[in-house]
Amino acid sequence: MKWAGLLRSKLGLLAALAACANVAQAVPERWQLNMTPGVTRVSHDIYQIHMWGLYVCCAIGIVVFGAMIIAMIRFRKSKGAVAATWSHNTKVEIVWTVVPILILVSLAYPATRVVIDMAYTEQSQMTVKITGYQWKWGYDYINVGDKPYHVHFISRLDPLSDKTRQLRSGLDPWKVEDNGEPAYLLNVDHPLVVPTDTKIRFVVTGDDVIHAWWVPALGIKQDAIPGIINDAWTVIHDPGIYRGQCAELCGQDHGFMPIVVKAVPMTEFQKWLDEQEAAATRANAPAAPAPAAAGAG
Repeated sequence: MKWAGLLRSKLGLLAALAACANVAQAVPERWQLNMTPGVTRVSHDIYQIHMWGLYVCCAIGIVVFGAMIIAMIRFRKSKGAVAATWSHNTKVEIVWTVVPILILVSLAYPATRVVIDMAYTEQSQMTVKITGYQWKWGYDYINVGDKPYHVHFISRLDPLSDKTRQLRSGLDPWKVEDNGEPAYLLNVDHPLVVPTDTKIRFVVTGDDVIHAWWVPALGIKQDAIPGIINDAWTVIHDPGIYRGQCAELCGQDHGFMPIVVKAVPMTEFQKWLDEQEAAATRANAPAAPAPAAAGAG
């Protein structure tokens, strides 16, 4: 019995790892270990800063650990090395004070420039309000240009993934696909549709607890905090599907509220948005009064 229980636990662990591996396969490139450049100017800038910081850290590591290894090998006691008696060296202290300052400035300047750019949401061509709920996202289209809109919908985990994730569902996560790609826990029932080549302002808030709207390919990660409005912006040039997740631990179903952004050309988007508003108008229209019965009066 003891071995049977151990075997069951190991099989359960393997199943969990397989599910995680399935989700990991949804990355833009196979065997990806680094962050991706994304598809927007801001995401490219973030990627360049990340790579510059990585190169600097690697260079510092080579110098520091290289000096340590040389010191341990060449100046060890077994080779007759004797410790120096001097207490300090002013020139060396100046160097190791000035050089780190220059490195920090070289990293801080471009990072500050990008942060300021990310905060500049003015001159946007449309506005979308994003609201985080336990455990779904609400989207409101506020305006496109000077034209106001009143389109609202809720975006949840897609029904097949939601059914598959249930305990003892008997369904195979590997069979949840989107256009032939693994999509378990990555799809939604209603994606956020946006136009390409358009500066879009997102205003982000929360309804219950803190969430975070994170789409790596767009270079956006914005907290959704109840009672507070945060904002971000993006311009997407390439039509396509861009996926994200809630990046703030918000409760038991935190891992089941994915984000899907569908970017389409402006003409296609405008047609879709007009259809959505027309459908919302029909749904909210007051019911027509019933006709009076014949002979009444």
